[in-house]
Amino acid sequence: MIHVGTAFRENLQQLPSIAGVQRIDLIDGAGAVVASIENQPGKQGSVAVYQYLKKIFGTLDAKAAAHGLAVFAEHTADARNRPGAHPNVDRLLAIVAGGAPLKIDVIAAAA
Repeated sequence: MIHVGTAFRENLQQLPSIAGVQRIDLIDGAGAVVASIENQPGKQGSVAVYQYLKKIFGTLDAKAAAHGLAVFAEHTADARNRPGAHPNVDRLLAIVAGGAPLKIDVIAAAA
């Protein structure tokens, strides 16, 4: 587990590479994909965080979501103040608030 600091950029530097990841799929208890995070500019930080949460926790439950919020650092405070501005942080906030856990699938890029 990484040592979480107060700046997202610093936390991000400690996370495993996302090279070779096409996207992250989040799957509900019924097996439906409820969200996908593509590995593209503007979303790569979220891909890295969710991939890391999968590696460390295996599933996106309240404990994993709380750790993810710490990793997102200043973006977590911004998401609380501006709901909808950071949907991948909002999802973690919802799970910490009692939302259902989600399965994290890391989808590899085609070789």
